[in-house]
Amino acid sequence: MTSGQAAVPVPVRSAADPGTGRDAILRAARRAFTQRPYADVTIRGIAADAGVSPSLVVKHFGRKEELFNTVADFGPAAAELFGAPLGALGRHMVVTLVRQRRARQSDPLLRVVFSLGNRDERSLLRDRFQEQVTDALTARLTGRERALRAELIAGHLLGLGATLSLHRSGAGADATPEHLADLYAPALQTLIDGS
Repeated sequence: MTSGQAAVPVPVRSAADPGTGRDAILRAARRAFTQRPYADVTIRGIAADAGVSPSLVVKHFGRKEELFNTVADFGPAAAELFGAPLGALGRHMVVTLVRQRRARQSDPLLRVVFSLGNRDERSLLRDRFQEQVTDALTARLTGRERALRAELIAGHLLGLGATLSLHRSGAGADATPEHLADLYAPALQTLIDGS
């Protein structure tokens, strides 16, 4: 720092509420909406699980319906996952998925698995996943059986997320995203290429 520069204060964040609490609220809402019927989920319950006040949940997300719509939006995660040329997409998806999981302390796609078999509003999770992940990937692929290949790729990504969740302190936790891609991406790339 030069003598003319003022020190920039660094915000102090507690472990219980990093930043604004938005990420903690989203994690709590994802758990709530995927594990319980929509009617049983409350803003107060999400706030308690997130360690924040109900008013902070409302400040960030408004009503329960708006919070649910945020949780059910796979678009931003899919845009990051699919943001590479087709020839490098398999590796990019693995590295991006692992980095997203580690940065956000949650899987960007896996919440759809918990909605399987439920008939209430949570079916919106499955519909959005189909539209924003599987259909978006189908549109990017070339060649034959694009829809089938896209479904299988989505399954591989969910499988990777489930494996990393199941073995949170296992060998995968210590592996770099790049090393995981070395092992996992070739199967994805075969499906992407259609060969």
